[in-house]
Amino acid sequence: MLPVADPVSLIAALVVLFGVAAAVWLMMAVGLRESPWACVSVAGANGALGASFLLHEALGLVPHMDYGWSDFLSVAAFGLIRVTVPLVGDRPAPWRATLLVVAGVGLLTALFTAGPQTLPHKLVLFGTMCVLSLLAAVDAWRLMRARGLHMRAALMLASPLVIVGVLLLSRPMEAALAPGRTEDIDVASAFNLGWLWASLVLALLINGWIAFLLLMKLVLEIRRLTERDPLTDALNRRALSEAVDLEHSRQMRGHGYALVLLDMDRFKLLNDSLGHPAGDAALKALVTLLRSCLREVDRFARLGGEEFCALLPDTGIAGAALVAERMRTLLAEHPFTWEGQAWPLTASFGIAESAREDASAAEVLKRADQALYRAKGQGRNVVQAVELEPAPATKPAH
Repeated sequence: MLPVADPVSLIAALVVLFGVAAAVWLMMAVGLRESPWACVSVAGANGALGASFLLHEALGLVPHMDYGWSDFLSVAAFGLIRVTVPLVGDRPAPWRATLLVVAGVGLLTALFTAGPQTLPHKLVLFGTMCVLSLLAAVDAWRLMRARGLHMRAALMLASPLVIVGVLLLSRPMEAALAPGRTEDIDVASAFNLGWLWASLVLALLINGWIAFLLLMKLVLEIRRLTERDPLTDALNRRALSEAVDLEHSRQMRGHGYALVLLDMDRFKLLNDSLGHPAGDAALKALVTLLRSCLREVDRFARLGGEEFCALLPDTGIAGAALVAERMRTLLAEHPFTWEGQAWPLTASFGIAESAREDASAAEVLKRADQALYRAKGQGRNVVQAVELEPAPATKPAH
């Protein structure tokens, strides 16, 4: 049974809730250095929704209210929610497309859908807000995936906006299934009371969700800083060691892996000739180039100086050799340019694969290091591997 309340009281409660939320987000925008424009956008969305409900004739504050303004503010609010998620992720926000949608729908509902009680009006208005909410959910999912979250966790974090989209779509659906029964939200019906209570809960949920999204961004950014080399943005030695140890535990269950160890050739000469800033730029260029040779499951790390390592899960020595040769060729085909001077970028590669008899991942890395040493001795810019010695044959028992 629904709690005792009337639609007008719930509408007033929504106005107060959105007004307080807008003020809180504005204070966060001033005091929080992380994603201030996202905070401003959320404040604007809350302010627009609060104003939209405030203009409703049920409150009696604006005589002879024009529904066009209320509809425009509602769509504008969800347009701001749509652009908030990219702003949280420090990505370009679709301002122009969103503005065109908001303006177009506002004009359409005002001129061509014959008022707020009609089904076409509700379809255009709430359908547009539903689409904007779902697009924001997709952006949230992509943001969380880009930050390294698993697919299930990313879907869970995006689900509140999906629920909001379903709630919005329920109004034109109810109008289509029961025409004339519930004309506007101030009508005291079970559907309206349920819808307004759900709107209150979801308003709290969405504001909390966006705050949680900002917190998750901070946590993931801190984690990224602890795992990444600050110069090249490749993994650091510790992160690679953890990843290799994990793969080594998997290889005991039949999932082998390979390591590709590489060292940039004549890096000291590059630093001495072009300067250390050029050396830093060359390391960044190497990482950018070689990442295109790797799969999503592979890991690429800077071990220190000009030495790097690629971890290739579920890969044998033949597959590792193909990856290493592709890397070597790609580097050779893209000379590095610094202040108009070209410098050939090459590297030597040592590869090794894991074996069941390896007590730890350190043994695999040791073999890759031996192969790299051999590649350096053969004139550099080559790929070398250390083959596993076959296990000694056992004599059959008589």
